[in-house]
Amino acid sequence: MAATNEIPRPANTVQLLTADGRFQPSETSAEYLPYLERLDENDYRRFYRDMVNVRALDNEGANLQRQGQLGLWVPSRGQEGAQVGSARAARPQDHLFPSYREHVVGMVRGIDPIGIIGLLRGTTHGGWDPTDPAVGNFHLYTLVIGSQTLHATGYAMGMKLDGKVGTGDPTQDEASIVYFGDGATSQGDVNEAYVFAASYQTPQVFFLQNNHWAISVPVSTQSRTPLYLRSSGFGIPGVQIDGNDVLAAYAVTAKHLDDARSGEGPSMIEALTYRMGAHTSSDDPSKYRTDEETAYWAERDPILRFRVFLEEQGVGQAFFDSADEEGADLAADIRRRTLELTPPSVASMFEHVYSEPHPLTDEQRRWIEDYEASFGGDA
Repeated sequence: MAATNEIPRPANTVQLLTADGRFQPSETSAEYLPYLERLDENDYRRFYRDMVNVRALDNEGANLQRQGQLGLWVPSRGQEGAQVGSARAARPQDHLFPSYREHVVGMVRGIDPIGIIGLLRGTTHGGWDPTDPAVGNFHLYTLVIGSQTLHATGYAMGMKLDGKVGTGDPTQDEASIVYFGDGATSQGDVNEAYVFAASYQTPQVFFLQNNHWAISVPVSTQSRTPLYLRSSGFGIPGVQIDGNDVLAAYAVTAKHLDDARSGEGPSMIEALTYRMGAHTSSDDPSKYRTDEETAYWAERDPILRFRVFLEEQGVGQAFFDSADEEGADLAADIRRRTLELTPPSVASMFEHVYSEPHPLTDEQRRWIEDYEASFGGDA
């Protein structure tokens, strides 16, 4: 059964694992196969644990929102393969710019997922400090659709101007990767980012997660051609991959980041995947998509697919039980710490608005202090 909302997949889509988990590289995957040589069995196991962990977080986040503990939850179910593969392909010195659904990308880079919870609970403006070495250059979530592509492009321009690209030292050369969705490709910001990236030949990868729905607008309405072709109009080469294939996501991203760091300029990866859940907890996808479509994509689940691959490699049940237990422990820990979160102080809303003290925020702080004091006592 074919999906009802799916641009026909070109024959040159890069795929290493079939939908049923068999290692069967497509004809166009040959140049990416050498990148799998960087991986061993421990890496494969880590990929699987990453995906299981974020799905456990996803389920717990949805439960917490429905129970009134979060104002919003943004699910990533179904997109784990694209995110884990690409995140694991980045080097420590790279900078990663998310939209607002890249939970496991942040976790791979070192953020504490309670930061995501705090952001969606309204107890923090950002959730983590992107300059903290512990978070692996993972930048803040961006809810303004597509604007993070400009942030990533500007940062990559700085990398090049600072001489941090093409030195020949892979441990030092830098690149940026920016995540965005199919809906964002219709935003002017994304197209402006293409212009500057192409003009300055920035060291960056545009990583498009085509999950087939921009809230309720299908990708077939947004574009009559595959989205990876759009960047070519700006002189930026693109490639389309099976986004539910974690190995393809890893290998292709690794190559394109290597190329970016070596000075070959920007590129674009379109990962064909699917948002199995709602756009956010405020959305009801049953209003605009069919059960047949979601069933089609459920059969291509990135976790189930990779599990079959690992089983074929001889990985036993004990490992999968351990991964499930790790995910359950993560979910329980997140629930406990969510319930322990306390409201921020009133004064915190004025912090980090400007990098230096500013008279406007000073005035606003004094006003609200006087206003609160006017009630007297603890009122």
